[in-house]
This record gives sequence, C-alpha cells and structure tokens, in this order.
Amino acid sequence: MSATEASAAVQLIGIYAFNRLANLKSTCKERVILTEREREVLALVAGGMSNDEIAAHLVISPATSRTHVSRIITKLHARDRAQLVVLAYESGLVRPFRR
Repeated sequence: MSATEASAAVQLIGIYAFNRLANLKSTCKERVILTEREREVLALVAGGMSNDEIAAHLVISPATSRTHVSRIITKLHARDRAQLVVLAYESGLVRPFRR
C-alpha cells in the first residue's frame, strides 16, 4: 500500500468512526463533531494512556492533553474517562487487541 493509499484509508476510517461516534448518543440532539486531534486523543485514552503519556506521545504539553480530554468528555456528554473508553470501542474508533 502506498503512502497516499494509506492516508486515504486513515481518513476513511476516521470518517467512519466519527459517524458511528456521532450517532451513539440518542439523547444528544446535535451532531457531535470531534476534530481529528480529538479523535486521536480519544483513541489514546481508550488505549489506557494517562494525560502525561498522551502529551509525551503527541509532543504537546500535559495541559493541552488535559484540555483535549476535557473537551471530548464535554462534547460526548461522558461522565468520565471510563465512559470515553466505552464510547471509543462501541463506535469502532478502536478495536480490542487479539493475540
């Protein structure tokens, strides 16, 4: 797969995951829109990373990492990080690792 094809595949997966995530909340009347960075942070949260680990991985400050997580929680009307993990898996943004 070429770099262009890989990039297109990543974009399609992101759009698919976004659409699934946006439609999860039946109580939410407006469509939820996460930025590409927020989807990336959500996937890292679902992978079990702390705010400091996310910051190091993305080369951003821990404060910026906390801000991203806080905005995602607000946009998705989630109670906490644990609910974000559930939403990420239910939406298909991340998949369980199988050995």
